[in-house]
Amino acid sequence: MTDLAHKRNFSIIAHIDHGKSTLADRMIEFCGGLSDREMQEQVLDSMEIERERGITIKAQTVCLTYKSKNGKNYEINLMDTPGHVDFSYEVSRSLAACEGSLLVVDSTQGVEAQTLANVYLAVDADHEIIPVLNKIDLPASEPDRIKKQIEDVIGLDTSGAINVSAKTGIGIDEVLEAIIERLPAPKKDPNGPLKALLVDSWYDPYLGVMILVRVHDGKLSKGMKVQLMSSGEIHHIDHVGKFLPKATKVDALTAGDIGYFTASIKTVAETNVGDTITEEKNPTSEPLAGFKPSVPVVFSSLFPVDAADFEELRDSLAKLRLNDASFAYEAESSAALGFGFRCGFLGLLHLEIIQERLEREFNLDLITTAPSVVYRLHMTDGRDIELHNPSDMPEVTNIDFIEEPWIKATILVPDEHLGGILTLCTDRRGEQLDLTYVGTRAMVVYRLPLNEIVFDFYDKLKSTSKGYASFDYQMDGYRESDLVKVTILVNSEVVDALSFMAHKSQSESRGRTICDRLKDLIPRQLFKIAVQAAIGGKVIARATISALRKDVTAKCYGGDISRKRKLLEKQKKGKKKMRQFGQVEIPQSAFLAALKMSDN
Repeated sequence: MTDLAHKRNFSIIAHIDHGKSTLADRMIEFCGGLSDREMQEQVLDSMEIERERGITIKAQTVCLTYKSKNGKNYEINLMDTPGHVDFSYEVSRSLAACEGSLLVVDSTQGVEAQTLANVYLAVDADHEIIPVLNKIDLPASEPDRIKKQIEDVIGLDTSGAINVSAKTGIGIDEVLEAIIERLPAPKKDPNGPLKALLVDSWYDPYLGVMILVRVHDGKLSKGMKVQLMSSGEIHHIDHVGKFLPKATKVDALTAGDIGYFTASIKTVAETNVGDTITEEKNPTSEPLAGFKPSVPVVFSSLFPVDAADFEELRDSLAKLRLNDASFAYEAESSAALGFGFRCGFLGLLHLEIIQERLEREFNLDLITTAPSVVYRLHMTDGRDIELHNPSDMPEVTNIDFIEEPWIKATILVPDEHLGGILTLCTDRRGEQLDLTYVGTRAMVVYRLPLNEIVFDFYDKLKSTSKGYASFDYQMDGYRESDLVKVTILVNSEVVDALSFMAHKSQSESRGRTICDRLKDLIPRQLFKIAVQAAIGGKVIARATISALRKDVTAKCYGGDISRKRKLLEKQKKGKKKMRQFGQVEIPQSAFLAALKMSDN
């Protein structure tokens, strides 16, 4: 058993694609965690979708043994974290379990928006931070310029920054030595009552729920009875282990260790992330601080293309929920799309990942409605209501005012693209808070409504800046806004799946865009179809799908014109009747295309 002075716990934090997972690979290789045959790229990215997209979605942990130059063996726990803004709750969770961080910065790209965000999370967690400049083997690498940039933007001292190439393995030994020398050992009480932080939990088909814990005080061993402090539930521990990086059983986890245990827990919902675990017989006096639960910010509905797949969709969502506690869902029905689920996500990438996993892992064909955010309705009778789905909006006369969520966005962009970015943010009702320069790059801070972000802001940002801008945001409360619900009617019938919330100033242009789009998507019938956008009872935009015409006069060869007129009059009456009773079937493809509405 390793004593506390010879343990180190650290996370690797960085912007997307700056080389966190590759650096973790090299460390595992250097410490002999896996043999050459078992080694593969991004060994900690276990999901197929993570490997394909080249991103980390779940924070992963590994326990390594490193023999230092001073001849002593050290046990180091490494946590590889995601870089994308949607998964920053995974980062904060990992940081709570560690004492220090490696800040990885790409020496060709420099400091990006997410680099800043993650550094602030590490500073809040009171971490010792070691700057690491990656990709120094590339010809475009400029370590000296990037060091200065880190000092200017973040304010970190870079005199001890380490130059590495995670791809080729240059400088890995220096990084490991710096971890031993510069990061603090855990300062905990190995003999006190058990106090452990629940960092993560996921479902294993053979062992039930596996719980990742960081032991702060005391000892966690097999056969012990433990209590989850938030729920008061008591469980008997079956197995205790560490990830080396393969799950390996051990007798006990002691103070400063990061490992897992299983205790015949049936569902992940029973285990609250951030909870404190203590021994039933000898409980600790007060729980650990934990961390804020993740709050969904973007809502969207998922419907099966084939209504018969509803039960399968329900089971699939329940299985996904087992491994992703940040994702919430509830059943709902729609006149146009049948039965489905209203789901809450942490952002658009999270939505995309969940949708892709449902389609891949469970072979489902899904329709996803336009993403929307949570609005707060303040009613005239003094009640406050949260509105998740625009189609559930109550009568306008009963609403006093509506508030919408706002965010504080930090955008880093090269100087030559700044004009386009400022225009984009202003068009999206943004308010500029700050604009500073770091060398040739501008750092803009804007306050923006979240509603304007969830459609296609990120795509527009990337195309406006030719891919050079980086973007990070945090929630910034609710503010009153002049919002209206725009309803779409086809042949005078409301299509609830297409209704959306918009700012009054933009409601007409958005309504017109959707009407024009549906006009091209809905197949023509034997009668005219009106596609309308309305606010309350007032129509603000309209497009008409012209009727197909059957040639009823084909059998009239010559003869009197009145015969033809009679037939045409008869056809007209029939069309009028058809328009009254005719049903317009909107094909699924039309829904999908209309919901992928962009502002172009």
